[in-house]
Amino acid sequence: MKTLVYTQINSDYAASMNSSLQNFLADIQVLYSNIRGFHWNVSGKNFYELHSKFEKVYDDLSEKADEIAERILQLGGVPESKYSEYLKVSKFKEVNSIISGSEMILYLLEAYKTLISSERAILAKASEAGDDVTVAIITDYIKEQEKEVWMLSAYSL
Repeated sequence: MKTLVYTQINSDYAASMNSSLQNFLADIQVLYSNIRGFHWNVSGKNFYELHSKFEKVYDDLSEKADEIAERILQLGGVPESKYSEYLKVSKFKEVNSIISGSEMILYLLEAYKTLISSERAILAKASEAGDDVTVAIITDYIKEQEKEVWMLSAYSL
């Protein structure tokens, strides 16, 4: 791909990173759908806080999906866009039942644990290859999500 010539990114590395980013994109997209469902279906005494929080989370995931898809394109790939394909590779399964607000928070904490683990693996691969752009993107995600984990862990339901 022409872009790789100009950016001087190794094509073998780009193909390997694209595979990792495709799986990460699938995780983000399935998680987005689950959190959107939480936003729609949360109820109870913490409704206002959780309804607002889940909207912020899914908006953030939507932005991350777009950024990851663009990075895949920059690395010469084509981002997947079908949920049927996402579900084949995502670490997340669809949440198809209404659960309590406290269960939603616990789910979100576990989801962040999964995302951070994937991000650390992508970060290691990108660092080793000198891919500063992917390193910067993923480092920012980890920074944001570690703060979210701290705040959610402190939230008393």
